[in-house]
Amino acid sequence: MTASAGASIDDAGNWSSLDFRQAQRAVKRLQMRIAKAANGNRWGKVKSLQHLLTHSFYAKVLAVKRVTSNKGRKTPGVDGVVWKGARAKWRAVKSLRRRGYQPLPLRRIYIPKKKSNILRPLSIPTLKDRAMQALYKLALAPVAETLADPNSYGFREGRSCADAVAAAFNALSKPNSAAWALEADITGCYDNISHEWMLEKIPMDKVILRKWLKAGYMDDGILYPTRKGTPQGGVISPTLANITLDGLEQAVCNAVPRRSRVNFIRYADDFIVTGKSKRLLENQVKPAIEAFLEERGLALSMEKTSITTIKHGFTFLGQTFRKHGRTLHITPSTESVLTLKRKVGELIRKYVGAPMEFLIKKLNQTLRGWGNYHRHVVSSAAFSSIDEYVYQRLWRMIQRRHRKKSKKWLTMHYWSLKKSHSIFSVRCKTKKKGSCLYQVIRLGSLGIKRHIKIKAKANPYDPTYAGYIWRRKNQKESRLLPALSAREYRAGLAN
Repeated sequence: MTASAGASIDDAGNWSSLDFRQAQRAVKRLQMRIAKAANGNRWGKVKSLQHLLTHSFYAKVLAVKRVTSNKGRKTPGVDGVVWKGARAKWRAVKSLRRRGYQPLPLRRIYIPKKKSNILRPLSIPTLKDRAMQALYKLALAPVAETLADPNSYGFREGRSCADAVAAAFNALSKPNSAAWALEADITGCYDNISHEWMLEKIPMDKVILRKWLKAGYMDDGILYPTRKGTPQGGVISPTLANITLDGLEQAVCNAVPRRSRVNFIRYADDFIVTGKSKRLLENQVKPAIEAFLEERGLALSMEKTSITTIKHGFTFLGQTFRKHGRTLHITPSTESVLTLKRKVGELIRKYVGAPMEFLIKKLNQTLRGWGNYHRHVVSSAAFSSIDEYVYQRLWRMIQRRHRKKSKKWLTMHYWSLKKSHSIFSVRCKTKKKGSCLYQVIRLGSLGIKRHIKIKAKANPYDPTYAGYIWRRKNQKESRLLPALSAREYRAGLAN
């Protein structure tokens, strides 16, 4: 029997025979209906459709699929349970029930913050609680996208840091663009959001939400209560934080006269506001932001919030924005370049005794990720600087490995010439492929590619934008799930 969006678990086969493409289509149809109801302010309909989705067999399958396929799948919560194998995943689908559900406390760990030695708390739910959050996020995401600020780009489907940087470029690059920018930093955003505000305003099952917010956390075997905030590490936490901050763009626009050349760009809890004068940002925009945040239990950090002229430059999302005359230059920030160089040095020191192909794989993974992030801005000089640094560090490493070998021998064995560039190369033998050549990538070879910003009003759950979003994705759907075709994506409410 074919299972519909609300089919019971008993009507489906086992995990290995599940049709994830069909599950994706069924859930997408429900999500589109939720978005349509939210857009028409039909909140009773939204609630009933959310109930249908969170009790849907296919939605439960996708929730389990997500938490057992991502990087954290091997990280347990306080119960120490990890779901491995098809049988465990199938039992997990059956366990996702609202009746009798009680989340366990979060497992608290600490990770170092950037720029300091301060440790940032990270709370890890159990796999079952993560799956329940993923399930309810499927029902909440269409509402969040429908109500979202147009220029919010963090933790939203189809949007990225590159879109936020492109939006900032559009706001600052014109000859008559605003000359000042307010760089805002919220003090402990995730840790301080008011529970009362979320329970009153977040459009989802209040009983389940209250249980998550009040679950507490375990630290060194001691149970601590949670009285505010949404835990960093929870699957649904970024969506809750986004909904909390949505409306801030409109609050900023309402605080200033029309034609004030004020622009708002936000990525998660990091945002900037551009304005034509320092007085406008200081006396009108900043008080409006503070009032908006205070209602939600949040506040701006006085130490990290500043107003800067674009001529002096500022850093946003790892990029430095500075205007030279009438030309806006966006380059990778000095701190970002230095951080990458330190990481490269640490990798070479860590894997100095490991097989060379293993070191090259680790280096390429780090370099390619950084390069792809920064390739949309003026990054040629930064790329050249990093390529030279990698060259020097690798040269010093092989000199230490082969102290008695000449420079000519080292060059013959470790370097190859390609398009006038020396490339670090190692040929290794493998069981499957025989001889295989491993090369350290050069960032300069990635090239600079201009990013085309997503339309501000594009909603992945609105059939009007279905074709547009599918073309942007270019069939690069998540590796966890098979991609929908354009026709399947447009089907929306029709099927």
